Amino acid sequence: MTPKKIKIKQEDRSAASDYLKKATDNYEQMLLAIQKNNFNASATLALQCVISSADAICVFEKGIRSISQDHFDVCDLVGSLPIKDAKEKSNLLRKIVAKKNLIQYERRNFYQKEASEIVKIATRFYQWVNEQCSKA
Repeated sequence: MTPKKIKIKQEDRSAASDYLKKATDNYEQMLLAIQKNNFNASATLALQCVISSADAICVFEKGIRSISQDHFDVCDLVGSLPIKDAKEKSNLLRKIVAKKNLIQYERRNFYQKEASEIVKIATRFYQWVNEQCSKA
């Protein structure tokens, strides 16, 4: 069985800092939202934070990012990176991406416990990416 082909886009590695800036902006606003008990916004910002973080680490390490319609492809791309903890961290990313539909499209609001858990996971992923990207 051949591995699944992920649609990617080549990027100059210097673009990693642009994706990391987006991730940082979303991360900071996510923390403010959770402090203000704005659980829907904190979940949305967590999702945006991890997606931009994933783009940053993929561009930083390989000069590519996923352009697939399937957001789980970016999880696979992160998991394939030749860096310490990539597989483990891709599983954190997968946990949030799995909630994308609920976060963005479903009627139900997020509860404090759910939002806190997503913020915790997003923080771990973002901090790992930030640390990796600062090793240049």
